[in-house]
Amino acid sequence: MAATPIVRFTWRNCIIPQADTVLSFLAPSFRPVLCTPQTSIAQFSTSARRYARDPNRNRGVSALRHTGPRRRQTLSVKKEDLPKPVLSRKLKTPVKGDPQHGLWGFFNKDRRLIATPEEDLAHGRAWTVQELRQKSWEDLHCLWWICVKERNRLATEKITREQLKAGYGDFEASERDKTIKLTQRAVRHVLTERWYAWEEARKVARDDEEVDLTAEGEAYIPQIDMDEVELDEELIKDEEFAAETAEPAEPQHGRGRSGKTPQTTNGPIASTVTE
Repeated sequence: MAATPIVRFTWRNCIIPQADTVLSFLAPSFRPVLCTPQTSIAQFSTSARRYARDPNRNRGVSALRHTGPRRRQTLSVKKEDLPKPVLSRKLKTPVKGDPQHGLWGFFNKDRRLIATPEEDLAHGRAWTVQELRQKSWEDLHCLWWICVKERNRLATEKITREQLKAGYGDFEASERDKTIKLTQRAVRHVLTERWYAWEEARKVARDDEEVDLTAEGEAYIPQIDMDEVELDEELIKDEEFAAETAEPAEPQHGRGRSGKTPQTTNGPIASTVTE
């Protein structure tokens, strides 16, 4: 089958039928579209013009990918101004560390890279729950962080032994770590018991009239019982009345020269001593 020429195909689509001719003569304002209009296309692009240079001056400089600056990129530091390292040990300033620094706590007692198996194995038993119940909050807090610091040291020395391929000390360190875990478990058990006890006490305090949990100051505000106050006042009055009505004690005099007991006459005020 022969292909239809493009010119003939276009002409067939643009042929005006007879009815359309009459309609266009009678109503020229409603003349139908005979052919599909062609859309005009601009000969230029409306997108923004690309920059001739990269606006990012640090493009290609990455510390993670180890990439340096570009060819024409200038740095603020010149090669001539860079300080030169001192290679002589005599000219170097000795570095002195603080012997009481807190980071020394993450090392063993001798401050060596790894501890010996005998040092890791020299430990006692774990703390029990009954023993920790008698401790204060501050003691439990200190004990917990001592355990955390010790486990940190064991984990660091384990990685160091793997790097050095020492081949010893893993069993002793693991046994010490198990003992520390038992102590931490006992500490958590005691803290859980105290939390439940505090929660139960808080529920009881809600229904207590003498406890105000919303107060900023003292939560416990004891109420004064008027019956007890009146009873205390009556007891005080009775004691004062008994003290006022009590007879004064008679004065006691010493013996005379003859050693005889003195004899009193004319009442308790006047007194004579007979020999």
